[in-house]
Amino acid sequence: MIRTLLLLFLCCNAHATQNKTLRLNFGVYPSDRATVMYRKLSPILDAIRVPLETQLKQEVDIHLTIFKDYESGIKALANGEIDFVRFGPSSYILAEQLNPDIQLLAMELRKGLKRFNGLIVAHKDANIQDIADLKGKTFAFGDKNSTIGRFLAQALMADQGVTAESFASFDFLGRHDLVAKAVITRTHDAGALKNSTYKKLCDPEEIIVVRAFANVTKPWIARSDLSKEICDAITASLLLLQDNKVIGELGCSGFSKATPKEYDLVREGMKNSEAFDPKTEVEVNEND
Repeated sequence: MIRTLLLLFLCCNAHATQNKTLRLNFGVYPSDRATVMYRKLSPILDAIRVPLETQLKQEVDIHLTIFKDYESGIKALANGEIDFVRFGPSSYILAEQLNPDIQLLAMELRKGLKRFNGLIVAHKDANIQDIADLKGKTFAFGDKNSTIGRFLAQALMADQGVTAESFASFDFLGRHDLVAKAVITRTHDAGALKNSTYKKLCDPEEIIVVRAFANVTKPWIARSDLSKEICDAITASLLLLQDNKVIGELGCSGFSKATPKEYDLVREGMKNSEAFDPKTEVEVNEND
C-alpha cells in the first residue's frame, strides 16, 4: 500500500514538473522610446510563444525587459542574467568578447536580405554635402555601443580623414530618434542614424542624406547556458514568423539562420573605428 502511494506520488510529481510553466526572460536595449519598444516586440513574443509551447510540450511565459542602456544589456547577456535578446551587431560582438559561449539564434531579414543601410544625415542649412564637409561641424552619435550610431559611422569618417578632432564638438545621445531630433532642431549639424528612423521622422527637403553605409541585420542571441532544446525551439519559432503585421513593426520581413561569420563586416568596422578616436576604448568593461 505504502509502495503504491509512493509510486502515485512520484508519477504525479513528475507530471507536475513536466507541465510547469517555463519562464523565459527576453531583453532589448532602448534604441527608441520604451513605449515604442514594447509596441514593436510584444506581438513577436506573443507570436513565438505558441510554437514554443508546441515544441517544448509545456506552457511558456516570455517576460520582456528593456535595459536602461546598451551596456547594461550587453553585460546581462554575457553574465547569463537574461535568457535571450535582440541586439544590434556590435552589441552581439561586444557581448561575445565578454563571453565567447553566447549562442546565436537567428538574424532578421529586411526585404529578404541580411544587409541594410545606416545613414549620415545633415540639416540642409549646415552646408554639408560630403563626409569631408563635417570638419568644423557639430555631430550627434547614438549610443557609444551602437553599430550604426557609432562604430560604422566612425569607421566611414576615419576612412575619409575625419576624426574626433575634426569636429567643433560631438555628442552621444543614446537613441536614433534623439539623433534625428537633434539634427532637425539644429542643436547638431549632422548625425548618424538608421534608415527607418530617417524615413519616420525626417523631412528629406530639410534633412539630407550625406552618405549611406552597409550594415548587417540584427541578431537574436541566447545566454551561453540556455539548453540546446530551448535554443532550437526559439530559432524554429522565429523562422516560422511570416505575419507582416507582427514582424513589420521591427522593419524586417522575416528571420534566417545565422553564423558568427556573417557579422565580420561589423567586426572590421569596429576595428577601423578605432582610428576615429584612438583614446576611446571599444570593449565593454565587465567591472564598470
